[in-house]
Amino acid sequence: MTIQHLRIARPVTDLARSSRVWCHGLGLQNIGGFTGHQGFSGVVLGADGLGWHLEFTHCPEHPLLPAPTADDLLVLYLPCHAEWRERCARMDEAGFLRVPAFNPYWDRQGVTFSDRDGYRVVIQHAVWPPQPS
Repeated sequence: MTIQHLRIARPVTDLARSSRVWCHGLGLQNIGGFTGHQGFSGVVLGADGLGWHLEFTHCPEHPLLPAPTADDLLVLYLPCHAEWRERCARMDEAGFLRVPAFNPYWDRQGVTFSDRDGYRVVIQHAVWPPQPS
């Protein structure tokens, strides 16, 4: 199977805030969006060269409260220590909260962050795929 691209779509309570925070924290850009599309508005965030992007949506007519669990994660691997530290600092600056990981595995080499809607992202200081021991 060949997957061309991955989009992760999530409802949010505030499109502008989510766009601002996620762009600043992860170094993404607004690469698209829509307003009033069958009652939905949204933003699409990504960057050149990524095989994935994020979509945040909001439907004022039928507001959906985000309902992520403590173990719903977006995990990003950064093997370079300096880049990992810089990305964690950017997440702090953007307004993400550092939270303990539900699964303690993620605290060993990473930092778990949560946005105001409860969506979590782990900035993992590791290589993927893992190197054989």
